[in-house]
Amino acid sequence: MKKITEAIEIFGKKIVVEIGDLVPQAQGSAFVKMGGTEVLATVLMGKTEKEEMGFFPLAVEYEERYYAAGKIRGPRFMKREGRPSDKAICNARMIDRALRPLFPEELKREVQVIVTVLSWDGENDPDVLGLLGSSIAISLSEIPFLGPVSAVRVGEVEEKFILFPTYQERENSNFDVVFSGIEKEKFLLNMIETGYLEAPEEKILKAFDFAIPFLEKLIEFQKNLQKKYGKEKIKIEKEPQDLELEFAIKEEFEGKIRESLEGKDKIERAEFLEQLNRELLEFLKFKFPERISKGLRIFKEFYKKILRENILEKNLRPDGREPDELREIEIETGILPRTHGSALFSKGLTKVLSILTLGSPNDVQLLEGMEMSGKKRFLHHYNFPPYCSGEIRHLRGPSRREIGHGILAEKALLPVIPPFEEFPYTIRVVSEVLSSNGSTSMGAVCAACLALMDGGVPIKKMVAGIGLGMVGEKILVDIQGPEDFFGEMDFKIAGTKEAVTALQMDVKILGIDREILRECLEKGKKARIKILEKMEKALPKPKELSEFAPKVLSLKINPEKIREVIGPGGRVITGIISKFGVTIDIEEDGKIYVSGENKENVEKAIEMIKEITKEIKVGDIFEATVKRLMSFGIIFEIFPGQEALLHSSKIKGVNKRDYKKIFEIGKKFLVKVDSIDEFGRINLELADYSCLKPFLKRFKCKFKK
Repeated sequence: MKKITEAIEIFGKKIVVEIGDLVPQAQGSAFVKMGGTEVLATVLMGKTEKEEMGFFPLAVEYEERYYAAGKIRGPRFMKREGRPSDKAICNARMIDRALRPLFPEELKREVQVIVTVLSWDGENDPDVLGLLGSSIAISLSEIPFLGPVSAVRVGEVEEKFILFPTYQERENSNFDVVFSGIEKEKFLLNMIETGYLEAPEEKILKAFDFAIPFLEKLIEFQKNLQKKYGKEKIKIEKEPQDLELEFAIKEEFEGKIRESLEGKDKIERAEFLEQLNRELLEFLKFKFPERISKGLRIFKEFYKKILRENILEKNLRPDGREPDELREIEIETGILPRTHGSALFSKGLTKVLSILTLGSPNDVQLLEGMEMSGKKRFLHHYNFPPYCSGEIRHLRGPSRREIGHGILAEKALLPVIPPFEEFPYTIRVVSEVLSSNGSTSMGAVCAACLALMDGGVPIKKMVAGIGLGMVGEKILVDIQGPEDFFGEMDFKIAGTKEAVTALQMDVKILGIDREILRECLEKGKKARIKILEKMEKALPKPKELSEFAPKVLSLKINPEKIREVIGPGGRVITGIISKFGVTIDIEEDGKIYVSGENKENVEKAIEMIKEITKEIKVGDIFEATVKRLMSFGIIFEIFPGQEALLHSSKIKGVNKRDYKKIFEIGKKFLVKVDSIDEFGRINLELADYSCLKPFLKRFKCKFKK
């Protein structure tokens, strides 16, 4: 197929799609362009079926290329792109969540989607284009797919919704939401992801209503492409039903499955299921040795069916709760003695320990990616070690899931973090999952918020998070393990009492309609407020700043004086840092931050900087130190880095041969500014000439007549 170009205009922005033989060995590919931003999306499917894995073997990779932004990045000896940035990982996860539910259950072959950013104009975000390109590439290929899926980013400018906001528009707004979904009898939402967000639930619903016509238009565009250029889809044969095996498993294990789903906690259920799995394997080996893997799949489906029956028909959840009921919540703060702040948030068997560390302004994270460059002062990191789920696995650095969950909680808390001008600290929170039974990412939001308050960070409002699920069309609040695993939706909602600050939704079905979205937001708010009330009871307001946190003081100087603080070759600033054991950060506008462990030393460093930068006027008196003796006079240091001259004409009557005896190097004298010339050079006179008297007597010097 030769190169084909099609275009569509959405909300005044033109999206151009190129397809053809540019990537001939991929089963599907598409170049998608908006403005000067262009991505390539490709898809390939394996030739053989994978063994039973318990999940669909889809891999989505999002590749940023520095050349796309005209940049050369990386350390001095390595200029090649390395591991994906956190943003690239989150973009890959977002695309994965939108695509995954649209592959048929029967498909067991490995599928790999790769999105590569080829050009970036600094205005249009490539992430949504990557999702659209992936959908087009799969739709045009022979790979079975229940799409196409469309996606748009909704922003807000001057209280009006817009589509595909630029980076600048997003920076000046507190609304940034990506919606994606498919068209069946009506539009079904299958994924939500947010950027910076602080909005009530009603506004989110209005944004979804605003987005639907444009989402439908993008789906229609893709369907037309598929009709004109799409390949015939491979037919996947459904596995024939094995009634004999199904009946045998039901007869042998139905009662035991029902028993495992009635009122047990995770540990009891896990032990019970472990024993049940052993019995199942023995049963299959003895009765159906040729159909073991099929028997395991049937058992899993049967378990899921009984779980759904219990919830839908009997209103019975695995731990006995009502659909809207929260698990028991326990909160402890200040549990680690030497950290800057800590909190343990427990909800049932889910336990998250969050730890706060405060650093100086110099501790900010420097961002140098394809898109992002700058500084990041609030960081949240999430760790999910194997012991929290009773597993053994190798530790190989943070997984994509850990990075994604960490950033989700970071987004949730960012709107309440005090601005740098009010709280000049770098803030890092680490959330350690000690025990997992569902909703650990939302547990991390709660624990991190409490750790911030425990450490004295003056957050604007408290933030809590809640995980919702769905079985059939029944919404479940505060989902746990089996409800998440066998349910049809995972909807994470975080926010304050008044506003949502983060959303993340994915589904295992085709999607949900507007009414279910509304119900989720409504139930999520009620649950969130209940959690916030518990948190407020445990810790009503932020504590005093931790005694172990660094002390940070600031002052504003004339920007023209910055060079005086730094000094020749950095001598002055290095001297202050060395003398007082502090860290000094200087902004271009003249704002200076001094931080250190000892408050007294920080204050002394601030005073020294004030001395260095104060405007010197004729008549000012200093206690100056003798630095050098010259033939024409004495050079004094009136404060670090600032030298001035006491000319010999100002000390008449003293023989120059006697300067060495009177003005010893390092001695201090009271001096007064006599004049400042046009080049800023300072001339001195002695403030008190009587100071010469004892020296003259001691060294038997005589005044000249």
